[in-house]
Formats: sequence, C-alpha cells, structure tokens
Amino acid sequence: MAQAQSGRLILAAVMAILVYGMIAAMLGTIMPTFQLTMEQNGNVALAQAIGLIIASVSVGPLIDNRGKKIALLIALGIIALSLVLLPGAGGDYVLIRLYFFFVGFGGGILVTAANALASDIDETRRASMLNFLNLFFGLGGLTTPLIAGNIFEGDAVKLCYFTAALTGLTLLLHLTTKMPAPTGDRGFKLSEAGALVSNPALGMLAVFLFLYVACEVGVWNWLVKYLISRGIDERTSLNILSLGFALGLLIGRVVVSRILIKVPPITVLLASSVLMLATTYLMLQTSTVEMATVAVFCAGLAMAPVFPTTLAIVGNTFPRGTATAMGLVITFGWIGLAVSSPIIGNLAEASSLQSALLLLPTFSALMVLVNLAVRPLLGKTKFA
Repeated sequence: MAQAQSGRLILAAVMAILVYGMIAAMLGTIMPTFQLTMEQNGNVALAQAIGLIIASVSVGPLIDNRGKKIALLIALGIIALSLVLLPGAGGDYVLIRLYFFFVGFGGGILVTAANALASDIDETRRASMLNFLNLFFGLGGLTTPLIAGNIFEGDAVKLCYFTAALTGLTLLLHLTTKMPAPTGDRGFKLSEAGALVSNPALGMLAVFLFLYVACEVGVWNWLVKYLISRGIDERTSLNILSLGFALGLLIGRVVVSRILIKVPPITVLLASSVLMLATTYLMLQTSTVEMATVAVFCAGLAMAPVFPTTLAIVGNTFPRGTATAMGLVITFGWIGLAVSSPIIGNLAEASSLQSALLLLPTFSALMVLVNLAVRPLLGKTKFA
C-alpha cells in the first residue's frame, strides 16, 4: 500500500474513532441536563446499547463483502442527523431514547468499520496500530465533557450541534478518500457462519469484551452523577471525567502501542484486567477532588489497551471474515453496555450509586479469569 494512501486511510480511521469517542461520552455528559430518574437514565443507555448491538451484529458481512467505505458513510450520516435532532427532544423521555438508539446504531457501524479499516493497514503490527487508532477514542471522550463544562457551560444544545458539525466534516473526508475494495478470498461466506460462531476462542473473546465494555461504559455514563452525589460540583465532575478518565485512556494507548511491539497482546490484557480491579475499587472509595482525579486517571490507564488489543487478537486469529468476527465480538461488548447500565440504575434506586458501581471491580475480576481460560484456545485456533 502506497505511503500517501496509507496516511489518508489512517486519517480517515482516526477521525471516525474521534467522532465515536465524542458520542460515547455524550450521554454521561448531558445526562444531568435531562433531569431524568436513575431508572430512566439507565433505559436511555439501554436504547443506545440496543442500537449498537443491532448495528455491530449485522454490519460485519456488509463490510467484508461490500467494503468499509459504504459502512462508514452510512454510520456518519446517521450520527450527524441524530445529533441535529436530539436538542429538539427537550425533556421528552421517549424521543431522547429514540435519538440515542440511532446514535448507538450509527456508532455500532462506525466503530466496527473503522477498526476493520485500520486492522488491514499494517497486519504485521495490528495490535500496535489499533491501540494508536483508539487513543483518539480517548481524545474524543476527553473533548466532549471538557468543552461541555468549560466552553459551552453545560449547554447540551451547543454540544450536540458542535459534534454534529464535526461528524459532517468527517463524512466529507471519508467521501473523498479512496479505500481498498473488498477482496473476495477474505470475505465472509454464509457457509462458514456456523464454524465461526461456534469457535470457542471467539466465544471467550466475546465474553471478555462483554465484561470490559460493561466497566468502561459504566464509568462514561455514571461517573459524573456519582461524583455529584459525593458533593463534587457538576463542572468539576465533568473535568474529572475528561482530564481524569479520558486522558488516562488517551495516554495509556500512546504508551501501550509501543509496549505491544514486544509484549504479547494476551499478556497486556491480563495486566490490564488486574489493574482495572484495583483502580475501579479505589475510585469508589474516594470523596476528595484530588484523590478522585488520580483514581479515575489510573482507571483510564488500566482500561486503555483492552478494547483495541482484544480486536487485534480477533484479527490475528480470524484473517478470513475479519470484520464479521470483529462485529460479533463487539456485539457482545454492546450487550455488556445494555446489561450494566440498567442494572446500575436499578441498584442505585434500591440502595446507592456507590454500591451499584461495585459492578465494575466485580466484572474486572471476572475478566482476569476469562483471560486465563482463553490463552490455551488461541494457540489451537486459526480461522483462515
């Protein structure tokens, strides 16, 4: 692949992931503006998760057989339109759920297609490339609460329009970028669906990502409300989410993209899981701004490699039908979002948000066990 073309493809993938990072942080950032109950907040997150699930489980074959470009354009168009319409919902609970469903649907297509695009740019350094790409997810997640709290002063309407405009510009970039056509020999074939779905390694990686996304999105969607409940004001809480958690994700992926050149991806994931267990528990024991910022930042560092490195392992293990395999694993990630947010919301109503968020260290502990279980399966699997 020519260097100029490779650079343009990297830019296109980077902008797509930046947009996804911004919309991933959108719900948690503007949630206080809606003034909904804890249960309703959880159900809005569930609607977004359902959109993510439907998109990611169905878009893989489209990407493998028709190419990444058409999927990326569809995703960016849906997201931009949904963000333009969202401010018109006001406090209408039904419309808020509907628009976040479409934000999720577009996001599910976008994240699968962008990671599949980056995965094929340099197959010899796939884990490093995907971690570099996904550091821009952290940048997007940092940007949304930062500008919401410090530039737009909590104005959700301005935030939605700003993000919609950036999404539209990204769509134009993708429209004018030449992307490789799908190759028939590596495309998804319906006859292979049974073998792919029943593959034990794919199943374990899917469970691993299910647990991880439940933890990460738990922070994005609930951290601000949790910090406010601990007596920290909204603007400071948004800054902790941005300059703590999102910055931790960003810096962590910069660092780990170099580490992965020498350290096996599965080992990096084990270390991350152990650190997630410690940092998410610590995050829930702090009440001062300083300690909360440090704990949340460390949690972001711990989580940084997990999503892209898991997808890199999927790409290495399933070189045929890569996007389909990634889409299936990512789907389980979004199921984690769908399960965790309503559980947290309902547990918070019944007891306290602090108790409900103990789900995060619990799921981190389960990630350690799944990592140990999947190791012997990877050496025996090669879906080529």
